[in-house]
Amino acid sequence: MNYQKPMDIEKKSFEIITKELGDVELNPMEEPIIKRVIHTTADFDYLDNLYFSPGAVEQALETLKEGCVIVTDTQMARSGINKAALQKSESEAICFMSDEDVAEEAKARGITRAAVSMERAASIGKPLIFAAGNAPTALLTLCRLIEEGKVSPKLIIGVPVGFVNVVESKEAVIRSDVPCIVARGRKGGSNVAAAIVNALLYMAFPRE
Repeated sequence: MNYQKPMDIEKKSFEIITKELGDVELNPMEEPIIKRVIHTTADFDYLDNLYFSPGAVEQALETLKEGCVIVTDTQMARSGINKAALQKSESEAICFMSDEDVAEEAKARGITRAAVSMERAASIGKPLIFAAGNAPTALLTLCRLIEEGKVSPKLIIGVPVGFVNVVESKEAVIRSDVPCIVARGRKGGSNVAAAIVNALLYMAFPRE
């Protein structure tokens, strides 16, 4: 059996995606992101589901080139971010969800760990990109913090998956006027959040 190299498999996959998209014309700034999400999920619904606020991609690329902190709402999303690309950007990816004190505070206050994690992140004091692929409460908390003037994200990637408050939280992000990339509807996930971050990193720092 002949084993293909990972990059060769990825290249072939993107060729298949491009072929299946046919005559569909995509915004050149959005195309790499849409295709990478489709590559990650094998779901062409993202062609229509992904919403990009005006200038969101450009803002994200500028932020990554200057260095920032990427905050995720799951360890899975953080782990899925390409480490080599992240190192090139001189950025870091963090997630507070597994911290014991976060769990204790969430229990004491009767709120989710995701909500506490977003509050923690708001006080970091560095340029922030938020990537939420699991918790609608992460997005709702961010919207509240934005309204209160406690955080000003450079970008919000809002792609939680599920049924409860998922659609509402995503639409709240869109209404917040903060640069955002959102998977409208119920679909999403930590893998989608990581895929979008990776697509942006590869755009900002092309792989050799």
